[in-house]
Amino acid sequence: MTEVLFICQHNAGRSQLGAALLEHLAGNRFTASSAGLSPAETVNPSIAATVAELGMDITSRRPRAVTEEDLERADVVVLMKPGLELPAAPRGAVLQWAFPDPSAWDVESVRPLRDAVASRISQELVEPARNR
Repeated sequence: MTEVLFICQHNAGRSQLGAALLEHLAGNRFTASSAGLSPAETVNPSIAATVAELGMDITSRRPRAVTEEDLERADVVVLMKPGLELPAAPRGAVLQWAFPDPSAWDVESVRPLRDAVASRISQELVEPARNR
């Protein structure tokens, strides 16, 4: 099973969203996790609310720091902000996606971000896996 690690600065928004959406869209074909460089205290409530609209509850997830072990284990590392300085070189493939920081956004503003991330996950991770 392919292990995908989503990384953003605070592991409160974009990376949490990516991991949740991959779980939602790909079922058991992938293992999804997320981490950040300087973790926040909690998951962004607007991100959690938009994921809840899809039937998933991520409110109990806690932001955490990316580790060298995470980077060694992951088959694919998705940087949700290009140019993030990682604590070690990833073993697997690295994708750099440019999504804006939703830290101050309300639910209405996050929905288009959620849909854009879902589309990118489908196009670059889920669909290619189906075609293998």
